[in-house]
Amino acid sequence: MQRILAIAGLTWKAALRFKLFLVITALLLLAVVGLPLIIKDDGTAQGFTQIILTYTLSAITVLLGLSTLWLACGTLARDIEECQIQVVATKPIARWQIWLGKWLGIVTLNAVLLAISGGCVFGLLQYRAAKLPAEVQQTLHEEILVARGSAKEASSDADIESETDRILQNRLKSAAVEKVDVPEVRKQIREQVKADFQLVPPSYQRIWKIDLGAAKDSLAGKPLQLRVKFNSAQKSASGTFAALWQIGDPPKTKFARLEPMSLAPDTFHEFAIPPDLFDANGVLTITLRNENNTALLFPLDDGLEVLYPQGGFAPNFARGLGIIFCWMALLAALGLMAASFLSFPVATFFALAMLMVVFSSGTLADAIDSGSVAAGNEETGQAGHSVMDVVLIPAFKGLLTVISLVKSYSPIDSLSTGRSITWGELSLAFAQVVLLVGGGFSAAGIFFFNRRELATAQGTQ
Repeated sequence: MQRILAIAGLTWKAALRFKLFLVITALLLLAVVGLPLIIKDDGTAQGFTQIILTYTLSAITVLLGLSTLWLACGTLARDIEECQIQVVATKPIARWQIWLGKWLGIVTLNAVLLAISGGCVFGLLQYRAAKLPAEVQQTLHEEILVARGSAKEASSDADIESETDRILQNRLKSAAVEKVDVPEVRKQIREQVKADFQLVPPSYQRIWKIDLGAAKDSLAGKPLQLRVKFNSAQKSASGTFAALWQIGDPPKTKFARLEPMSLAPDTFHEFAIPPDLFDANGVLTITLRNENNTALLFPLDDGLEVLYPQGGFAPNFARGLGIIFCWMALLAALGLMAASFLSFPVATFFALAMLMVVFSSGTLADAIDSGSVAAGNEETGQAGHSVMDVVLIPAFKGLLTVISLVKSYSPIDSLSTGRSITWGELSLAFAQVVLLVGGGFSAAGIFFFNRRELATAQGTQ
């Protein structure tokens, strides 16, 4: 461990010698403190949060991410190219210790920078919040500057798949369908079935059964919030639609009818509901009656959820920074892995290309859903086909599985909407992002570094 710490110390000295630490600190302070003080919000709690939390944490992630990749690629690749690594490699120290020492140095550097910038964000948030009107401050502390748990309706995926298979079998019995077109036909049927689960026709009502689980024991007497979002195929003259809500399941529980609401589609709405309306098992019944002339569609993923208080903002904010730290540790492993067998410019290009693949995960998911990398015929509705599908589609599935391990955690979205980031989620993020994915990059990087010939002339590569 002493040897690894020595290499980490040399990495710190290199970062300070090249003024990287000072430059990144200055950029972070400028982005975190300077611009939010200049940019004005719209006076609402949501606008205030978007400026302070969403913007600043996104800026921190981007700046630290790029500097981490640059430093990780440069600190090892340049040492090899400039023949400085030979001096270290001749010492009684293993190459894996050199590699881990550089990773530890970069990670600790990120930890300090993240602590400085995160502390500035938290302090600025409290300072700006104290200057808002009292009613806005109340909304801020009830909906955003808090850690709220979330409860949704049980997944309907099994029912959707079962109904899709039933309709598909009937379709195949009544009409001839080409074998290659069966996946596309099934996809279309599934979308139709899914839409039926989400639609609330005019003059009909939709009932949600939300299981609060073990949280019910701590929610006695505490008001909850509903977060809803819906879509509509038709527009209304006013741009909004009427919504009649009833909370509770009489005669099992007390119930409350909320005042009629006029809600805009395609946006999230949050409003409070009275406390103690769930039954003895912690199940909260929510009923919506659609009094409009058009159907409303509530997405299964985020159409309706119940939010309840679960903790304080400060520890929740710290856990959010912890997940960002896990991302930085992964990027450090990625950069060092690339530098273990590539020159500095090529390693940087390779690492950035890997990031582009992550950002293109939506395209990969579309290819997997369609079952082909070839474009389909929009006029006939036929799916595309390619001889490369046999190789690329399984490869895309594996790649998307790895990407989902990293992208499934979004502390910025959670913090900006007052969602709780639990210790379990932070632990799982560390296990998946740092140990699993980052560990894979580390193992590959150490393997390449051990097999690389350091005594060869670097200019001939």
